[in-house]
Amino acid sequence: MAIQTQGVSLEWGGRTLSIETGLFAGQANGSVTVQYGDTVVLVTATMAREPRPGMEFFPLTVDYEERMYAAGKMPGSRFVRRETRPGEDAILNSRLIDRSIRPQFPKGALNDVQIVVTTLAYDGENEVDIVGLIGASAALHISNIPFEGPIAGVKIGIVDGDFVINPTHEQVENGAMELVVAARKEGICMIEAGAKQVPEEQMIEAHELAFRLIAPVLALQDELREKVGKAKTEMKISKIPDSVTSALQEKYGAQFKAALLTPVKGERNENVEALKSLAKAELSESLGDDAKYLGSAFEKLAEKLTRASILEDGVRPDGRKIGDLRELTAKVSLLPRTHGTGLFSRGETQVLTIATLGSPGDEKIIDGLDDEEKRRYLHHYNFPPYSVGEARPMRGPGRREIGHGALAEKALVPVLPAQKDFPYTLRCVSEVLSSNGSTSMASVCGSTLALMDAGVPILAPVAGISIGLVKEEGDKYTLLTDIAGIEDFYGDMDFKVAGTKEGITAIQLDTKAKYLSMEMIPHIFSQAYDARLKILEVLNGAIQTPRAELSQYAPRILTVNIPVERIGEVIGPGGKMIRSIVERTGAKIDIEDDGTVFISSLKAEGGEMAAKIISDMTREIEIGEEYTGTVTRLMNFGAFVEILPGKEGLIRISDLSWEYVPSVEDVLKVGDEVKVVVNEIDDQNRVNLSRKALMPKPEGYQERAPRGEGGGDRGPRREGGNGGEGGGQREGGENRGPRPEGGGEGRGPRPEGGGGNRGPRREGGGGGGFGGNRGPRREGGGGGSNREGGGNSGGPRGGMGGFGGPRQQ
Repeated sequence: MAIQTQGVSLEWGGRTLSIETGLFAGQANGSVTVQYGDTVVLVTATMAREPRPGMEFFPLTVDYEERMYAAGKMPGSRFVRRETRPGEDAILNSRLIDRSIRPQFPKGALNDVQIVVTTLAYDGENEVDIVGLIGASAALHISNIPFEGPIAGVKIGIVDGDFVINPTHEQVENGAMELVVAARKEGICMIEAGAKQVPEEQMIEAHELAFRLIAPVLALQDELREKVGKAKTEMKISKIPDSVTSALQEKYGAQFKAALLTPVKGERNENVEALKSLAKAELSESLGDDAKYLGSAFEKLAEKLTRASILEDGVRPDGRKIGDLRELTAKVSLLPRTHGTGLFSRGETQVLTIATLGSPGDEKIIDGLDDEEKRRYLHHYNFPPYSVGEARPMRGPGRREIGHGALAEKALVPVLPAQKDFPYTLRCVSEVLSSNGSTSMASVCGSTLALMDAGVPILAPVAGISIGLVKEEGDKYTLLTDIAGIEDFYGDMDFKVAGTKEGITAIQLDTKAKYLSMEMIPHIFSQAYDARLKILEVLNGAIQTPRAELSQYAPRILTVNIPVERIGEVIGPGGKMIRSIVERTGAKIDIEDDGTVFISSLKAEGGEMAAKIISDMTREIEIGEEYTGTVTRLMNFGAFVEILPGKEGLIRISDLSWEYVPSVEDVLKVGDEVKVVVNEIDDQNRVNLSRKALMPKPEGYQERAPRGEGGGDRGPRREGGNGGEGGGQREGGENRGPRPEGGGEGRGPRPEGGGGNRGPRREGGGGGGFGGNRGPRREGGGGGSNREGGGNSGGPRGGMGGFGGPRQQ
């Protein structure tokens, strides 16, 4: 059978958006490929034929499958070359799509529905979240699955003060805001945002722009459904018999309402459970088979009574007025040895956040479809069962915990100091100790306290608040400030807003209503802003400014800048040099590509030592500069001294002292520390040092006059001096007579094997105070030995490119 495809497209945000169906995944209830730029995703929607037995909520699953081939990359390590469990970003994309489409299914639906979003191609600019969201709606819209859509999403950024439609990955990284809005034609159904203290007025403008931009994408999906849409299947909707609802309402309605209005959560739960047990005992026999619906009927009645109390009486379950906050408390510095702690309580919700400072090398490396990224601020959220009075197995973080942690992380990132000013990697862990609603926003407040207590110079404190909604059919609604758990459960919305006094840093909207009208948005932001200012006052009461000093248990970080071309020297072959520095100092060293070196150490002296070693390694040696070095080798003509790590210079024997030095070993030995000054750097980059230049001249010291040409009476020999050519020992004091013209005659032919005629001496005569013809070489004569009839004519060549052995002056 020939494959037939159908598609639609439009120009949207400067790029082509196309949706096609028919080519892939023909057995799914609905499948589409969506392309935006060169990013392509396959989205499938499937539904079980029958409701899942025993379910009390809609079993919707959204799986975002990130395939590395989409970006032309190999996945995993070299031992596991395939995709494994979804990463954090994949989970967040799944949640974003889930929260957008979930309210659009019929209430009471219990059939399993699964949406799978698979990346087929990624161009590095057009991100997959929006493309996948549009694809999920389109696949459901053309399928036979009951879905009251379509919906669509758009991303709005701010770059250089202007709104940007569907910004590229680079524009998001460098911009002031990333706002994702999902909507249907009547209003908004999901919001996710991170922003750099964007004012409420500008945020409202961005929402209005997003809502207008979504309209043509909704029309595009309708066009595709007209071409290929299937008739919708009738779902079996779970309904509670009226007889059960009426029996509960008539006999226990007043008692149930009083139980629900108990201010303390634990007492309320006990009262409600006691009523449930009583009702089941008294009604089960009379209701017969319908008694199985009692549990669901209790929940339905609780929802009805709670909403009516708020909408009609203006009374909330804990007795507060509509705009009231619960009692707030904030504390810091609660634990020893941790770097920073903050405890934030809001009514019965209590969150303890602990901040930890690490080195730059502790950053989290994210290897996804984009180029490898590093994340320097991490927030992790833990929700143990004891926080709600339950006992159940504790396993790894689920999607909810990951989502709440990411939201609080997003709220604090905009106020962190620049890495160049504060190079630490930061981690906050929020432990939910007690939960009665709005724990994610309590984590934001706790993070602010912990970071300030740790001495992190954040730009401004951040607070978070949740605004709830109870809405009737039609236009009547009530907005609730600081929702408690029961209001979240039975209400229509959890609109979380975090920010500073100056503006918004994060938003997340979850709604059970199909949409929020655009008229509600300004009121929500206004109510959230008023509450945020009150919370900030409480945080300010606990700690007004970040600590001036870091915890004594936090690492200290020093920064050294080195030339980029010298990075290899610091690392060394196979990392040998940097490992050596780490072992010697106990410091941790991280080198950036631009030559910035971060040195972190719990002990200040270790960090300072590592910084000095690295600075010395990359310093240029300059003539006239003084150093304290270590003697590494002794030669008969001088000593080699390491003046900087890996860099040596030579002190000639004549530069050791102002006085005569018979032997280098008389003055220095290997391992000695010696102060020297750089005399010369020759054209082969060899360094000549002097020790005597830093020593005072002896009293009465006279510089030795230079020898004249051919010149003068040389005076008596020293006692025991060697004779001239072929000479042996002479008695000291004998006048040696005038020097031959030119400082010595030709030295005559070499003996056989001696390497030829050595020629006349250099100007200035023989070394070591010995004059005259040096005589013939010994057979095979080499330098460096005392030869018969002559002085030392030059020691063996040493290191540093082959220094010859100098004569003493």
